[in-house]
Amino acid sequence: MEKYLSQLNEAQLAPTIQKDGPMIVIAGAGSGKTRVLTFRIAYLMSQGVDSFNILALTFTNKAAREMKGRIAEIVGSGEAKNLWMGTFHSVFAKILRFEGHHLGFPSNFTIYDTQDSQRLMGSIIKEMGLDKEVYKTKQVYSRISSYKNSLITVKAYFKNPELMEADAMARRPRMGEIYAAYVDRCFKAGAMDFDDLLLRTNELLTRFPTVLAKYQDKFRYILVDEYQDTNHSQYLIVRALADRFQNICVVGDDAQSIYAFRGANINNILNFQKDYDNVKLYRLEQNYRSTKNIVNAANSVIDHNQTKLDKVVWTSNEEGSKVIVHRSLTDGDEGRFVASSIFENKMQHQLPNSDFAILYRTNAQSRAMEDALRKREIPYRIYGGLSFYQRKEIKDVLAYLRLVLNPADEEALKRVINYPARGIGQTTIDRLMVAANGYKKTIFEIIKNIDKVDIKINGGTKNKLRDFATLIESFQVMNQTANAFDLAEYITKTTGLIKELNKDGTPEGVVKLENVEELLNGIKDFVEGQLELADASDSLAEFLEDVALATDMDADKGDEDHVALMTIHLAKGLEFSHVYIVGLEEDLFPSAMSMNTRSELEEERRLFYVALTRAEKQAYLTYALSRYRWGKLVDSEPSRFIEEIDEQYVENLTPEEERRINPMLSEDIFGDAPPNKIRFKKAVQPKIQKKSSKKEPENFKLSVPKKLKKVEKTAATTDNANLFDSELAVGNFVKHLRFGKGEVLKIEGKGGDVKAEIRFEVGGVKKLLLRFAKLKIIG
Repeated sequence: MEKYLSQLNEAQLAPTIQKDGPMIVIAGAGSGKTRVLTFRIAYLMSQGVDSFNILALTFTNKAAREMKGRIAEIVGSGEAKNLWMGTFHSVFAKILRFEGHHLGFPSNFTIYDTQDSQRLMGSIIKEMGLDKEVYKTKQVYSRISSYKNSLITVKAYFKNPELMEADAMARRPRMGEIYAAYVDRCFKAGAMDFDDLLLRTNELLTRFPTVLAKYQDKFRYILVDEYQDTNHSQYLIVRALADRFQNICVVGDDAQSIYAFRGANINNILNFQKDYDNVKLYRLEQNYRSTKNIVNAANSVIDHNQTKLDKVVWTSNEEGSKVIVHRSLTDGDEGRFVASSIFENKMQHQLPNSDFAILYRTNAQSRAMEDALRKREIPYRIYGGLSFYQRKEIKDVLAYLRLVLNPADEEALKRVINYPARGIGQTTIDRLMVAANGYKKTIFEIIKNIDKVDIKINGGTKNKLRDFATLIESFQVMNQTANAFDLAEYITKTTGLIKELNKDGTPEGVVKLENVEELLNGIKDFVEGQLELADASDSLAEFLEDVALATDMDADKGDEDHVALMTIHLAKGLEFSHVYIVGLEEDLFPSAMSMNTRSELEEERRLFYVALTRAEKQAYLTYALSRYRWGKLVDSEPSRFIEEIDEQYVENLTPEEERRINPMLSEDIFGDAPPNKIRFKKAVQPKIQKKSSKKEPENFKLSVPKKLKKVEKTAATTDNANLFDSELAVGNFVKHLRFGKGEVLKIEGKGGDVKAEIRFEVGGVKKLLLRFAKLKIIG
């Protein structure tokens, strides 16, 4: 037996040395499927199969490169280079370079990316004189993309009355004409978009039997990774190519099928055994990645899905720690818990930052995590997207805020002067810049004095410039009295930013709107937090200074040791020692948009399964009892996925008795206070406090709700201040949700104005107003 095969266990060896015939490998999370694929290709070559006759399809270039590299180590780089191995799109583009002339395309055809395609689509909509508010470019592009992936050509579209009726009902009756024009323009330009690479390959193999026969003969052995993620178009190509020899090996895990929104069809893997005769089925069920507790917890959740293949994932790894569930009062507190936990784990176990990953359902959730990590000075990196404060929509809002504070900020002005569009074009901006340089003034000063300067701008545009200057000046007036949140919320609405983002109904547009909402939530969180600090301000200037510190640290630090932040979709295939899955609340995870049908909910559950099985040693599940939505505190409910984990694998870090109580009624309306309440008022000594701990009034606890708004002022009575006054003493050690542990240095003031000067481990010395402070005495 080949030497490298000794590295495989019995379950992995069987599919690796199975040479001929159709076969499916159901590979559980962390079971070594990449190793099986790699060694199987090497084994085929050692058995006399020519490397030119092997086709291996993956979903990422990274996976293809890694596999080819491993194969090169076994069989030599020369032979490895002959393999047809890569992503579906890259392999089919290669075939189309050779065979595209059958379809009338040159061999050097251009491949349009999404922006190229959308620009062309926008031009066609404009040329046809259509209402761009009805025929929104991104929505039209998305619709046509879905047609192509479902193999609905222009001809098929016009033969399908149901599709045409659906578009007519959506007030887009000319969708078919746009589709036809788009395809025609691409063809004339000798261009294909990403979807065409699949559609045209299907067309090639269907219309030209000789071409199909040529590639069937060439690809005698076909291997497909992540088969559960294939869409209908990919499925048909693979089926056609494998039809002659049927030496097809597909590897995948139905429990990790999480790309339905991109057209992936889980039925491809579920029905594989019906597509071919005498299919050999192999199961890789031993997980090498995670502890027993993590594997069993993940199994107990995925068992709730009805649509699945039979397999029992197990591990011989150690028992390990239980999955930790942590409840926070708010999303800001959740971020602070995660950052503190990472900090403590690093210190206690001497771990690098790269051992930690924070996974979330939506990109907008990164904001609270980033803020908390910065405060702890923990380096991090956002994967699959820009850091929260670097995203365009966030930079647009921040540019308005910067301009209010400093109208001389030219970069901020240039960014927003015509966004949302107000008819001030680039030529006008260029002339304003020239005039500003000539008069040695700022652009904003030129705009304010537009009638006094020599500048070639027509009357209509001058009026628009005056309106813009008046708008910014009105924000400056408001800034003199309003806090940062009220001003930011007013600006996003008044400028039309929210309205502009609302127009875009695509998934990307929804994400942008969520991000702006999350920014406002962050500003609200900042304003509420500043209430505690005796010498702090809730002004816009203070907030922007806070953000400036954030953006300085967001620069990509290359290979520097960092904590990874990413959506769960991006985490597939990765593994980390410690994983934090955050925002586990109903309507967030599972997503409110994915609970209309059982199949959607089951996809969300598979997504949770993927997240949990990324963890090697420790998994944390966190949720908040309330979360900001557009600056308003909304109550949240724990995700059903937490309840679905068998309780023997879970440890709750927050005891039930600490659950937040939010009394809505005053006890005074029910008559005189009961005697036990009077006794409680007198009994403020520690000894008596312990005896009566069962029925403590809510305001007795120092860990009070974070976002109390106006109600907080009534709850924070003089009695409460006196309680602090009598209990808290210089030299006490306290714990604070934001600043961590600290030592009381000084106490001053009377009644509701009692202040404590405390030296914290995070943030240094702070002066806190005790009636607002979230403090807990720990010694």
